[in-house]
Amino acid sequence: MHIDWKLLLTALGLALVLEGLPYVIFSDKLPAMLMELAQRGPSALRIMGLTAICAGVLLVWLVRG
Repeated sequence: MHIDWKLLLTALGLALVLEGLPYVIFSDKLPAMLMELAQRGPSALRIMGLTAICAGVLLVWLVRG
């Protein structure tokens, strides 16, 4: 199995950019949003995470074919 390191590192860099965007764009509202997330139960957070994973896999599948 051949790993395309350039593609992998590009994807990692893009993921870091996307993870950092809310901190830049919503820096004034982020603490309240994080407090609201902290009050949700573990099952709600798992569902949110699973939904995000499924959306990401679907997007990659649609784009990469």
